[in-house]
Amino acid sequence: MPKATAETWMARALTLARRGLYTTDPNPRVGCVLVKQRRIVGEGFHARAGEPHAEVHALRAAGDAARGATAYVTLEPCSHHGRTGPCAEALVAAGVKRVVVAMQDPNPQVAGRGLTILREAGVEVECGLMEEQAQALNPGFILRMTRQRPLVRLKMATSLDGRTAMRSGESQWITGPRARTEVQRLRARSSAVISGVESIIFDNSRLTVRASQLDLDDAEAIASRQPLRVIVDSRLRLPQAAACLREPGRTLVATCSHDAERRSRLEAAGAEVLVLASGIDGRVDLQALLRYLANQEQANEVLVETGATLAGAMLDAELVDEIQLFMAPTLLGGEARPLFSLPGLETMAQQRALDILDIRAVGRDWRITARPQRRA
Repeated sequence: MPKATAETWMARALTLARRGLYTTDPNPRVGCVLVKQRRIVGEGFHARAGEPHAEVHALRAAGDAARGATAYVTLEPCSHHGRTGPCAEALVAAGVKRVVVAMQDPNPQVAGRGLTILREAGVEVECGLMEEQAQALNPGFILRMTRQRPLVRLKMATSLDGRTAMRSGESQWITGPRARTEVQRLRARSSAVISGVESIIFDNSRLTVRASQLDLDDAEAIASRQPLRVIVDSRLRLPQAAACLREPGRTLVATCSHDAERRSRLEAAGAEVLVLASGIDGRVDLQALLRYLANQEQANEVLVETGATLAGAMLDAELVDEIQLFMAPTLLGGEARPLFSLPGLETMAQQRALDILDIRAVGRDWRITARPQRRA
């Protein structure tokens, strides 16, 4: 058997951290492995906000064996008192002799203080092992802590000829069940799901995580945490009978309208109404909405599921970090609705370029992951 290396133990910690992919929000996903005499004596991961952190689970599993062990942690141990105590102090108290950290915590409340606590207590500290993989676990958390905005994923379903719905608005279903399962998982890992009011009017979407479609062992527990539903509705046109208002969880209507009567009716139907300033186009200021979601709702990752107009506006404002495009092997024709509405593109020099990150088959469909290139 090949000898285990530091990368081996950190890879195990990263695998553990991924078990919190759908449940830790708004906290980061973190894993920890305690190693002594080349074997694991304790391990754990953070499952839910308010519950013990990864290091605490690992220390409890190790018991007295933690003394003299090396801890491999995917994120810098916390140093502040929140709903749980500082993990850096817990590692010191347990007698851990060395701590290997994948990445420093971007949270200003920590930001190196956890590492300082460890070093000042005489613990050997190493930081940066498999940092890129650790960052990929928590892209939204990092953005929220460093730039006060969430990661924005734009999910679209399209035919092979780039159409999202028939001219009438009919769109169910372009893609197959495997693709819809992947969309449910994207919703489940998100803090919020954003849609435009037009999409809700045409499709009456619920925008919920449905356990029956997740195809995961712990689907019921995952679906018990519904992401915040956000409807961008500049003129408060959302119907009071919209299905999303009757689902578990919260529905936030973002508007720039000051129509008190319409607002009152929507609030009576179960919506929360957020009035924001309008942008230069007279519609909801999308940057202000994202700042609100990051700062007031602690949103790490946001999934945008919407039609061509809002999708185009998000892209035009360079607010999209990642596109998840599900393409079905079907044709809807030239009269069907387009994928994006991007006004003002008249020459090839104005085209919006994308970097393709991944292409893979999902059942009978294709899933394309892309990143928009920033304009020079």
